[in-house]
Amino acid sequence: MGNDPLLYPYEVGLLHHYLKNVHFKNNLDEEIFFNENRDLNTDYNIINLVYLPNGVLHREIVGSYNLYASQGQNFIINEKAIVWESTFTQTPPQAKCSESCPPGFRKLTRESEPICCFDCIPCPQGEISNQSDMDNCVKCREDYWPNHKRDTCIPKLIMFLSYEEALGMALTTSSIFFSLISAIILGIFIHYRDTPIVRANNRDISYILLISLMICFLCSLMFIGCPEPVTCILRYTTFGMTFSISLSSILAKTITVVMAFHATKPGSKLRKWMGSRISYTIILSCSLFQFTLCLIWLFTAPPFPYHNMQSEIGAILIECNEGSTIAFYCVLGFLGFLASISFITAFLSRNLPDSFNEAKYITFSMLVFCSVWITFIPTYLSTRGKYMVAVEIFAIQASSAGLLGCIFMSKCRIILLRPDMNSRKSVTKNN
Repeated sequence: MGNDPLLYPYEVGLLHHYLKNVHFKNNLDEEIFFNENRDLNTDYNIINLVYLPNGVLHREIVGSYNLYASQGQNFIINEKAIVWESTFTQTPPQAKCSESCPPGFRKLTRESEPICCFDCIPCPQGEISNQSDMDNCVKCREDYWPNHKRDTCIPKLIMFLSYEEALGMALTTSSIFFSLISAIILGIFIHYRDTPIVRANNRDISYILLISLMICFLCSLMFIGCPEPVTCILRYTTFGMTFSISLSSILAKTITVVMAFHATKPGSKLRKWMGSRISYTIILSCSLFQFTLCLIWLFTAPPFPYHNMQSEIGAILIECNEGSTIAFYCVLGFLGFLASISFITAFLSRNLPDSFNEAKYITFSMLVFCSVWITFIPTYLSTRGKYMVAVEIFAIQASSAGLLGCIFMSKCRIILLRPDMNSRKSVTKNN
């Protein structure tokens, strides 16, 4: 029987757990029972009871158990020799009270019920089961995620603000547009450099401010695309440096306006300080201080690309980590300090005569600038991924556009549309 190809070996451990309580005597007065290991103490045959068409009960041997046979051959059965009653709707009949759990589910045994009775529950988030009747689900690798059926792990979606998507294209377009506007205004100021309105508003500082604003708009392009080690370093340092130049230029303009007004008073000692030297000193000293902060940042803990796998379910967010949060907020803090000083100085000087009314435009521009960046901080802290980058770009462009519009638009209107007002008499006219 052991050589019959229709005979299949079974492990004795698969016997139903209730059989361990079997204990009886056979016709030869031998005790039949299972020990604590569920091993039978003697050999036995497995008999199939079959009712023949004439009603006679026939006993057919379909298998056997041999206590001393080798492992895997001690319990054999001929499945095809078994004759099932016609009343069975399923042959062979199901030997458990629960249906099999398909892939994507795991078994949860019911309390106080046999081990074959269980519930099928879906695998938890981040785990799969790729076989039927698994007791436990398997956790996917950190850079993988379960598919919809939770029966296999698939790579997580890579996410960053790209040039191809609508948001990236819109921000790229606005960045290029505003930089072109800055270049056009710079061209206008250079072309009309000898006119009174350009000369009266410290034209050299205006050139520096326009160039720095143009770079501010263009530097926002480095925030778009897949973050790389170089772009992560450049995006923050370029942003910090160009904005410090812009704000220090505005501060120099404001101080120049105040000094120019007071220098006209008889006996004023500020006359010897008049000229471009004080303005260049302010711009250079502020820019050097910001440059020093950026160098310390780069040599201690520079920004770097970071694969954020926790913030977004089923996705990997590639973003630039600031490296040193303290250095990042020191750079922002210094920009805030320059903006605050410029705003306070311009606000206190807003009532100067019309010949020095640029303080009014600087006051409004600083109000717009500060409003944008005060709103930026909580929004930045509450967003993640590409939307956090979009918030950064929007803050850069909105604040730069505020400075550009508030300080230069009125002057361009006079230069291009009201040339009659671009005269020494109009510029020096007092209230």
